[in-house]
Amino acid sequence: MTPKRKTSSLNLVKKRARALGFSSFGVVDLETFGAQYGNWLGEFIDKNHHGTMSWMDDTRERRSHPQNMWDGARSAIVLGFNYGPDSDPLLTLGQTDKATISVYARGRDYHAMIKGKLKELAALIARDAGGDVKVFVDTAPLMEKPLAGLAGLGWQGKHTNLVSREFGSWLFLGVILSSEILPANEPETDHCGNCQDCLDICPTDAFTAAYKLDARRCISYLTIEHKGPVDIELRAKLGNRIYGCDDCLAVCPWNKFAQSASEAKLQARDDLRAPDLATLAALTQAEFKTHFSGSPIKRIGWARFMRNVMYAIGNSERAELKHVAQNYCNAQDDVLRDAAQWAAGQLS
Repeated sequence: MTPKRKTSSLNLVKKRARALGFSSFGVVDLETFGAQYGNWLGEFIDKNHHGTMSWMDDTRERRSHPQNMWDGARSAIVLGFNYGPDSDPLLTLGQTDKATISVYARGRDYHAMIKGKLKELAALIARDAGGDVKVFVDTAPLMEKPLAGLAGLGWQGKHTNLVSREFGSWLFLGVILSSEILPANEPETDHCGNCQDCLDICPTDAFTAAYKLDARRCISYLTIEHKGPVDIELRAKLGNRIYGCDDCLAVCPWNKFAQSASEAKLQARDDLRAPDLATLAALTQAEFKTHFSGSPIKRIGWARFMRNVMYAIGNSERAELKHVAQNYCNAQDDVLRDAAQWAAGQLS
């Protein structure tokens, strides 16, 4: 197929992507995906900044370049899906009897929803541009953020997350790999300038430098990926964040251009905007599964979720919540029991 026909085909795909709700669209020639990205990943792992996420080391080689995962790939189509909040996501941090949940987890799990839309677009690309295609949403060993930067969707800010001039920090990313060489977009340049608001606001000082994150101190890692007890020195810094952390995202000045999510499934559930800690702590394992059905929160399981709730109760300075923590002081799960005993001690 001629470059002109491929461009025409991609324009149709882009139009359909907009109709499906995607906010951003760009194409990367994978020959431009340089070795520096794999080197950055290797440095991150070699310094043990990935913590207990052993899967990152296990897939290091495949993750370092898209063609290491699929040697037939020649182009990457990167799509962004806006999930911007309709209110300040940091407002609940001062409500110590409430829980703060990361914006992306206040609605439905985005993986299945976006993957279905990507498959439809991939079918159009295969039909009109030819070649084979593969679809990925977050779970594959693929470095989506560098690809998004090369595709012109944004740039990796000093907090290591993608920043868009149109949508701020609030974009889910999906990738379609194609065996065809497709017309590529120009990369986006870095527009952070001298700003370091995202570095300064981090409660746990998880950034060792601009563009450098130690996940072992990141609240998102600690509340979602980390299975064991959180270090004593970090527990008080969790505040009432029980699932993820949006501080470095929310403070970015580029969010002044952000828009709230238009997809109804991604809009915050009313019961997850500022849920009561005591109400969450009362959930049985069966009730937890029902309450968080269709939510990304469900994947961490009841015990780890309740561990996070105990830390938040311990940080609440609400003496009336002490008995809630005491209910778990003899829990069978060692980590949960330790978190409850710590919380009860904090409120004594």
